[in-house]
Amino acid sequence: MGDLALSAQHVTKVYPGSGGGPPALADLSLDIPTGGIYGLIGRNGAGKTTFVRISATQLALTSGTLTVLGHDVRTEERAIRARIACVPQESRPLYFLTVEEVVHLYLKMRGLPPADARRRTEAALAELSLTEYRRRLVNRLSGGLRRRTLCAMVLASDADVLFLDEPTTGLDPVARREVWQAVRRASREHRTVLLTTHYLDEVEALSGRLALIEQGRLRLEGTPTELRDRVRFPYRVTVRGDVRREALASYGRIAPIDGGYLVFAREAEARELTRWGLERGLRLSMGPVSLEDIFLEVVGKPIDVDDAPLAEEAEA
Repeated sequence: MGDLALSAQHVTKVYPGSGGGPPALADLSLDIPTGGIYGLIGRNGAGKTTFVRISATQLALTSGTLTVLGHDVRTEERAIRARIACVPQESRPLYFLTVEEVVHLYLKMRGLPPADARRRTEAALAELSLTEYRRRLVNRLSGGLRRRTLCAMVLASDADVLFLDEPTTGLDPVARREVWQAVRRASREHRTVLLTTHYLDEVEALSGRLALIEQGRLRLEGTPTELRDRVRFPYRVTVRGDVRREALASYGRIAPIDGGYLVFAREAEARELTRWGLERGLRLSMGPVSLEDIFLEVVGKPIDVDDAPLAEEAEA
């Protein structure tokens, strides 16, 4: 797979005081190649934020090994921190500074020359539509604007690896897509972006590879196409018209929808069902399953249904 930006081997994290509950991460092994956008998806409390915090040297792992750009998170924290930038899920920028000052100060603290820091600040504010707010104190901004300020700060950096933990939470659709464009630009600069999110449309739009985590364990990993190939029913057929559920039972798993049924099937059965339905004048559409379909099949619950929070959320 070439050089690795991040390599996790048998990583486990148990929070103190968890009372014997499930670990936040359980024997998780994952390799992330350099360059490109890597998506980490899972429900709230699945372990995504714990993984990011360990990778960013903000949290100690319990067992296993994890390296970032070849540096061990347990012994080479300083070397890692010099080459990464992170938008944590719960972080807030300094409230007593203006939007422009937050971004510019961060870049100067990273050691960028004054001219580069100024140029990158201007470009980041423009890219995320923050120029009109540049002189406004952060404590007078809405939550969404503060989040965009954090994204501008990190995406403006020269870091080799960017950790974006739920970067578009609370943003409106237009602002979300501006962040997406900025993330794509960072990837074109041959930097590695680790994106954690529970927005499946976001990870599908951005990520070349992705991993699905549930209850601290890795459940699937690969490109979207590879993930579809690994599930039992990689195709979906929408069937509408005068048809009984019993007539569809042999083709795959059936879910009722408005005006008909959704059938999850293997490729051969999906094609046969489509031919069968068209001969009977039914309205059909066939295509590969969505990431949402895959998540539901693997986990058994939609991504927006939460269990009791893990210790991760209490500690974050």
